[in-house]
Amino acid sequence: MNWVSVIGLCAAVLTSTSFLPQALKTIRTKDTSSISLYMYILFTLGTLLWFIYGIATNDLPVWLANGFTLILASIILYFKIQSTSKFSK
Repeated sequence: MNWVSVIGLCAAVLTSTSFLPQALKTIRTKDTSSISLYMYILFTLGTLLWFIYGIATNDLPVWLANGFTLILASIILYFKIQSTSKFSK
C-alpha cells in the first residue's frame, strides 16, 4: 500500500467516525430536533453517490469511508424522518 492510500484511509477513518457520536446519541435519545431534514437528505444522497463513485473507480478509501458514513447518516435520517412525520400528523 502506498503513502497516498494510507493518507486516504486515515482521512476515511477520521471523517467517518466523526458521525458515530451523533448517530449513537440519536439512537439513544431519538431527538433530532436540532438536525435539518433537508441537509441530511442532501448529505445522505451525496454520500450514496460518493460510495457508488468509490466502487466504480475501485478507490478503497472513498468507498469504505462513504459506505460507513452512509450507514450512520441513514440511521440519523431515518430518525429525523420519523420524528418529523409525528409532528406533521
